[in-house]
Amino acid sequence: MGATGAARKLASAAALGGGGLSVLGAGLYGVLVAEARIARKVIGNATDTPPDATGWYGRGRPGPAVRIALLGDSSAAGYGVERVEETPGAHLASGLAHQADRRVHLRSFAVVGAQSSALAEQVDHALPTHPDLAVVLIGANDVTHTVLPSASVRHLAEGVRRLREAGVVVVVGTCPDLGTIRPIPPPLKQVARGWSRRLAAAQTITVVENGGRSVSLGDILGPEFDAAPAVLFGPDRFHPSADGYRQLASVLVPSCLAALDLLPDDEALPEPLRREGILPVAAAAVRAARTPGTEVDGTEVGGNQRGLRGRWVELRHRRRRPSTDAESPGEHEEHEESADGASGGE
Repeated sequence: MGATGAARKLASAAALGGGGLSVLGAGLYGVLVAEARIARKVIGNATDTPPDATGWYGRGRPGPAVRIALLGDSSAAGYGVERVEETPGAHLASGLAHQADRRVHLRSFAVVGAQSSALAEQVDHALPTHPDLAVVLIGANDVTHTVLPSASVRHLAEGVRRLREAGVVVVVGTCPDLGTIRPIPPPLKQVARGWSRRLAAAQTITVVENGGRSVSLGDILGPEFDAAPAVLFGPDRFHPSADGYRQLASVLVPSCLAALDLLPDDEALPEPLRREGILPVAAAAVRAARTPGTEVDGTEVGGNQRGLRGRWVELRHRRRRPSTDAESPGEHEEHEESADGASGGE
């Protein structure tokens, strides 16, 4: 079975409640179990609580403010860094505030060690805050804890569906390529790469089918991580460093701006020279899993959302903006500060 067929079958199995194990085979699943044990033993368990990126960003910028809910695992929470300005949440909110020239309020619901099954509770907490945008980073812990891929995708589908039904736009960073993780030895490294890419492709299909858009994190944002692991990976050689989180956010910011309709008009249409275009969702999902930073979002062709090979989507490689220094979050919106005399915490 080809990669496109496997991704489509895995997403279908999740939607129908199937096991999904046959997509990769029981033997390969057994190898992954052994791999996960080795990886967890070498990496250890993430126990530290990262700084909370919740707060106001873009102080002094005009309104209306953008409200963001950040959901997911340690890659969303910013495990391994010491300062709040180094977290992906701070980089994401600061980047959005700078590029959109808006105030931004980010609230982090991400939990270190979370698997996709934890999304339901995180969505429960996020919905009452009425976010405009939800950013979800999830999947790596499902692989290292040998959760059946169909179960992972099913939990993600439910979370995206609930957010969209509440009117929240959703951007999902798909499962990173775990073949780049140094503590995982070959040949198991190659198994992890294939497994995580197929999960990422299935996540993309599921996200789009439920009304969200996906962004491929691939080998965690490109060859820089493999070329400079000492710089872009943290001390445990599994989680990104502060510079790594900065690059992660730089990939997500353009797609978040697009989801919020805050990009310039000249970036509205796909550009063939950038290998952008319209494809069936399964084919686009497989391409995206292989190319970090690839965005996939639903579209129409001739007024129809679906063709003979499924849902039509736009495959985009958004232009990255220059990175800006992340702010420390304020505790109060600026107009509230002037009203009550608060100075805004850092």
